Parts: sequence; C-alpha cells; structure tokens
Amino acid sequence: MNHTHPSVILVTGAATGIGQLAAHSLAEAGHTVYASMRDIEKRNAARAQKERDYATARGVDLRVVELDVTSQESADRAVQTILTEQGHIDVVLHNAGHLMVGYVEAFTAEEIAHLFDTNAMGVVRVNRAVLPHLRERGAGLLLYTGSTTTVVVPPFLGPYVASKMAMDGLAQTTAYEVSQFGIETCIVMPGAFTQGTEHFPHATRPADTATMEAYARLDGMVARNEEATSSLFAPDVDANPQAVADEVVRIVGLPAGTRPFRSLVDFTQAHVEEGNALLWKLQKDFLDRMGFGSLLTQTVPQPNEV
Repeated sequence: MNHTHPSVILVTGAATGIGQLAAHSLAEAGHTVYASMRDIEKRNAARAQKERDYATARGVDLRVVELDVTSQESADRAVQTILTEQGHIDVVLHNAGHLMVGYVEAFTAEEIAHLFDTNAMGVVRVNRAVLPHLRERGAGLLLYTGSTTTVVVPPFLGPYVASKMAMDGLAQTTAYEVSQFGIETCIVMPGAFTQGTEHFPHATRPADTATMEAYARLDGMVARNEEATSSLFAPDVDANPQAVADEVVRIVGLPAGTRPFRSLVDFTQAHVEEGNALLWKLQKDFLDRMGFGSLLTQTVPQPNEV
C-alpha cells in the first residue's frame, strides 16, 4: 500500500477495461481516485453505482464523476468538481478510447473524425481543463494510455491506429511545453490484449458495407486477426490488462523527476522498446541541435523565474 504520498487522480474512460482496472488499483494503493465516465445518470448509471459499491465494499476512496471527453464543458465541469472537493489534482490518466475495425476505405472521413474526437481531441479537452491548475501549482503528472500500434502498425485497425498516433503526437509535443512548468508526462504503451477489455466486442464497423465487401479477399485475414495476435504471446504468459493497471500504480508511486517518459506493457514480444530507444535518441539529438534540449527535461521553475 502506498499511503505515504496519496494523490488525487482523474481517470478518463473508467467505465470498463484498462480505465476501470487502473481506477480500482490506484484506489487500492491509497489514492483518491475520480473514475470518470459519460452519462452517469442514465446510460452508465448501473456502472457508476457499481463503482460506488466497490468503493464501499473495499473501503477505498474511489468516486465517480461525469465526464464526456467529446465536450469541453463536460471536461471543465469534471475538473472543477474535483478541485472544489479536493483543492487540487495531482494526476490525470488519459484513457478514454474507442476501437474501429475494418478496411480504411470503407470508413467515411466523418466516421474517422468521430473516432478522433474521442481518442485524440478528448486528450486536448481534458488537458485544457486541467493544465491551468497544474501550471499554477508547478507540479503534476499527465499519464496517457498510448499504444504499441503507434510503433508496430497492425492491419485492419486503420482509423484507430491513426487516432492513437495523433494522441501520441499531442502527448509528446504537450510534454515539451508543460515540462517547463514542472509537469511530468508518461505514456504507458500497452501491447495487444485479446481478453479483459471490451475493446473488440464494442468496436465500430464501417457503415459502408459495399466497400467492405469489395475487400472480401482479405476477410480470411481479418477473421484470423485476433487468433494471430494471441499467437504472439509466449505460451506461459497470462496477457492480462491488469498488468497495465499495475504499471500505472508503480509510475504514480515514483518520486517526481524519476518517472519514465514511456513505459511498455507488452506481451507480444514486438521489440517496441528498441524502437522507442532509437526514436528518443533521434529526438534528443534533433532538439539539442536546435538548442531546445531542455524541453526534454523536467524543469521545476524557481519562483523568481516565473
């Protein structure tokens, strides 16, 4: 139990999957956790109540807050609610996300934009809501649930992969800027999980079935996709998304200034850490040559500098 430095944590997309597991694990570790989800009065009322019951049964400080990441007003209100109740926020876990499965051509630009609105723009809205507070405090942690798909690009998930790349790009470039105010960033990169989340069962398919049918020669590959992904796991490995939640708890528990910029939780042996290490080296070299190397370092401003 990590009772020494309990944090106030906002988790987006906490109704199911990794978000829910992380919210539970963080609360069990002694933190005050706001599990956020959409429509807690109606559509998700039962899920919201389940979280409250969990908190009571386990004796943990887990609360439910309404937050729809597709609405700036909703993000602002959720952050304000937490600040009113707690006085501060220490950590935001950006986890809201949706999956689309299908051939890229079969999706309309509007369908893909809708996915981006949740997976990438949701991060923008929540950051806009919380960053004024974190900048003023000169502290805080932005934690993102990224994806190994941004490095090893899997087939048949085109819009999803593109949205995660956009989110990763926003996370990185935001990190440059907010690091100068003492705010840390960490991108946790889960590999593929074929169990323990509702990602695949709830995935959206394209409305344009005629174009989907034009790609019928690839349907056999799509049908094998989940099995093919599972075959990447070592035989003795339990590829459980709880491992991602455990890593989130570990990162939050680390002292400020010692947290990794990226953390990999991958059972598919995709060697993503090698890609990450090379990209970091190239990025550092590029920024150093521009004279902007300090943007990659956590800088806690002194009062006279602000």
